[in-house]
Amino acid sequence: MISYFFRRVVLFILALVAVLGWTIAHADIPKKAGTSSNNEQVKLVHQSALTIDSHIDWPIRQVLNPGFDPSVGYKTGLVASGQWDLVRMENGGLDAAFMSIFTPQRQLNDRGYAQAKDLANRMIQRTEQFLLDQPNRIAIALSPADAERLEKVGKRAIFLGMENGYPLGTDIKAVQAFYDQGIRYITLTHSKNNQLGDSSTDKQQQWQGLSPFGEAVVQEMNRLGIMVDVSHVHDDTFWDVIRLSKAPIIASHSNARKVRDVPRNMDDNMLRAIKAKGGVVQLCLLGDYIKAIPKNPERTAALAQLANQQAAWFQGKLNQAEVNDLLKKLQAINDQYPELKPTIADAINHLDHMVSVMGIDHVGIGSDFDGGGGLRNLEDVSQMPNITQELLNRGYTPEEIRKIWGGNLMRVFERALEVAKQMQET
Repeated sequence: MISYFFRRVVLFILALVAVLGWTIAHADIPKKAGTSSNNEQVKLVHQSALTIDSHIDWPIRQVLNPGFDPSVGYKTGLVASGQWDLVRMENGGLDAAFMSIFTPQRQLNDRGYAQAKDLANRMIQRTEQFLLDQPNRIAIALSPADAERLEKVGKRAIFLGMENGYPLGTDIKAVQAFYDQGIRYITLTHSKNNQLGDSSTDKQQQWQGLSPFGEAVVQEMNRLGIMVDVSHVHDDTFWDVIRLSKAPIIASHSNARKVRDVPRNMDDNMLRAIKAKGGVVQLCLLGDYIKAIPKNPERTAALAQLANQQAAWFQGKLNQAEVNDLLKKLQAINDQYPELKPTIADAINHLDHMVSVMGIDHVGIGSDFDGGGGLRNLEDVSQMPNITQELLNRGYTPEEIRKIWGGNLMRVFERALEVAKQMQET
């Protein structure tokens, strides 16, 4: 059990620790969209797009650090500052984001399902409360039309996605219940096999793809208009979804296996299948899925000494003082042993490959901020214009960039709603 929590929390912690170190030398955060570049074209193109990040893990961070106030602008480097808050979202010109309702996985039994459901509900409630507290700046979105409407009046939009179908338990009615609370995509599995199907990173398969219950869940998601997310799933699970889903599917935060050969990424046949299905793959900014970077053994050893504290934190067992103490220790490790991270160019190499295989209409951006994402010069949401800069440098046109930043994902979302309407009418 601890080993699983440790694996997930290491990604979570590494993202935070790397951010802390970067800021020592780069303390200023851009003050408005596009100011991370002096190029006027970058500003104009970035502001012309409906910019959407399909995967940010802020809700679990809020639960782990309830003293965090997302309405104010934290400078990267402060304890528990994370990679998203509303001010930095505004400064980075990010119009909308899918907040991930991520639940760590325990045993596949009634007790585990109940605990996960409770945690998911708490994250949803805290997110909703924050939005209610900032009605003039940000609001919930349930459809592409909502995001467009909010963007026109200068407000940010928050969608909800569920990372890991574990909280659904074994009750198909739970899919409707979470839909009613605003969930608009579900990542079927996470790092371990669950009751829906096999994960790409578990030691061995349990279901040889989707479970019978997982098949029923996919069909119910289609009926309701919830997008099916295949990031994290085993290849066999992926192909079962391709066979079964009546709507286009998404990979909310995945990359190209041809460029970086890890199970979490998509091979070219999978990319082609997503294209044929009308779906989209959202570029993930988590370093290990982008490029192999040499590890510092001293850094690894220092982090390992904090493994038990990290696991306890991720299980919600630390009070605020203990959390602050842990983060100070982690910052000290980062100061002494800075982490090497891939560049934005390294990440866009994946997008280039996916475009070469799938075409421009099937790619997007899903950062995985606050869950492991973050690159050199792309440490948090305030620096999103740097993606636009790199895309322009590569020769992408403004119209293509608008598709990448949100147009493609919203097209898939619209089609999922159309399929749901058709299913409900028959």
